[in-house]
Amino acid sequence: MTKGILGRKIGMTQVFGENGELIPVTVVEAAGNVVVQKKTEETDGYNAIQIGFDDKRDYNAKGRSNKYANKAEAGHAKASGAAPKRFIREFKNLDADEFNVGQEVTVDTFETGDFVDVTGTSKGKGFQGSIKRHGFARGPMSHGSRYHRKSGAMAMAASPSRVFKGKKLPGQTGGKTITMQNLEIVRVDADKNVILIKGNVPGPKKGFVKISSSIKKGNK
Repeated sequence: MTKGILGRKIGMTQVFGENGELIPVTVVEAAGNVVVQKKTEETDGYNAIQIGFDDKRDYNAKGRSNKYANKAEAGHAKASGAAPKRFIREFKNLDADEFNVGQEVTVDTFETGDFVDVTGTSKGKGFQGSIKRHGFARGPMSHGSRYHRKSGAMAMAASPSRVFKGKKLPGQTGGKTITMQNLEIVRVDADKNVILIKGNVPGPKKGFVKISSSIKKGNK
């Protein structure tokens, strides 16, 4: 069965496996997940469950900060009986019949050994050159070289004499939606509402992540 939950990346640590192996893990806090909306084929054209995570403050008349929920967000969350949420995502492959609006989704949804796909926003690194952005090799640093960290030739001198679309050039690095697949859940702590996922996941500390059952491996 497909599963899904939202959470906040706390950081990384390490735990010992049953065979004494040292395993690096990412700690994800996933407390306070609430079903905000159910979408059906009749009303929306497709079936999905919308889950919200991390409460927003009550509506502020000034409306100058995104820390406060605006009227639209407050109205959207009213049906669930929960506070407006800061992070809302849809899961299309969940069994909608097993969920009700306002229902809480807990970390017990997952079990140790499940394989999941984790989606988050990668760290923004600003404008970077082609070496840091794409991993290009640099040129010689001595003996009269004038080519150190440049991108190199832009296009062919002859036909077609233009730069092809998609050429790897300097530019904005990071800040993109990244999905890492087939990550194993090492431990689920229901008392602390945290999930320990083997390896690293996208995003900085305190960044929001979406955890769903692995598309390729499923829950074995």
